[in-house]
Amino acid sequence: MKVKTQSKKVNKAWLNDHVNDTYVKLAQKEGYRARAAYKLKEIDEQFGLIKPGHSVVDLGSTPGAWSQYVRRRLSPTGAAAGQLNGQIIGLDILPMEPIEGVTFLLGDFREADVLQRLEASLGGRPLDVVVSDMAPNLSGIESADAARIAHLVELAVDFACHHLKPEGALVVKLFHGSGYTDLVALFRQTFKVVKPVKPKASRDKSSETFLVGIGLKQPVPAKASEVGRE
Repeated sequence: MKVKTQSKKVNKAWLNDHVNDTYVKLAQKEGYRARAAYKLKEIDEQFGLIKPGHSVVDLGSTPGAWSQYVRRRLSPTGAAAGQLNGQIIGLDILPMEPIEGVTFLLGDFREADVLQRLEASLGGRPLDVVVSDMAPNLSGIESADAARIAHLVELAVDFACHHLKPEGALVVKLFHGSGYTDLVALFRQTFKVVKPVKPKASRDKSSETFLVGIGLKQPVPAKASEVGRE
């Protein structure tokens, strides 16, 4: 006799919610690889971050939904293929299926050789926008997970500081919980305008949120782990 475990019930409930999710259905209809595209779409429409002619880097790009959205924004006609006015570079430690017009680099940009390849692809051009949907594999241990999340956000901020135009923008994903306040403080040290955003496409049950930073301050700030120690 088989007994349904709680985990099986939870997985079945999640699958049912996922299949019936409005944004999942919309993503399938509009050709996006994941519902996450609508999170970036809402953020972009709110702040007007991505425009034709821009150079954009997508950190943690796999499976490619954010790069797909950026690609359409840089198209003169909003198309998923064809003419492109701008540059998109996606980077991830996981493989990504090709997207027309998007340069994809496989690797960890914390490693010097990967960063060199990324910078070579930029050809010395400063970036208009950096978007990061990076997230660590969560262990369930709050202190450890908070440290991993903070580290990824710090990496994205550091990368943005060295590659964005002065008026450029950074969008990162993070989670409410331990360390959140320090990361907001890091953003406020780094950018002139800082806005937290919870897109409608982000599930209500999820603790994820996004930070938008616009316009770099100088000099390059301290890491979040160092905020408040002075």
